[in-house]
Amino acid sequence: MSQTVFCRKYQQELEALPFPPLPGKKGQEIQASVSKRAWEEWQALQTRLINEKHLNMLEPEAREYLMQQLERFLDNEQTDQAEGYVPPGQ
Repeated sequence: MSQTVFCRKYQQELEALPFPPLPGKKGQEIQASVSKRAWEEWQALQTRLINEKHLNMLEPEAREYLMQQLERFLDNEQTDQAEGYVPPGQ
């Protein structure tokens, strides 16, 4: 049986991440408060943002921007969207 966590985004017990998704304290905080489902959804949004906005992950500003978007996503606030993105099936 997999472990569960009370997910910050969905406000319910869901399957936990098997390991911290980021190094250090931030990764441990995410593992303790974010479900696998929410993290996978974030990864999909993050990929779209990086690709559509042509972010260079070597630039500190791009990494800071993504961390801001991550916090907004996990807090159920409005996040930036990739312009022109149409979800599959629409």
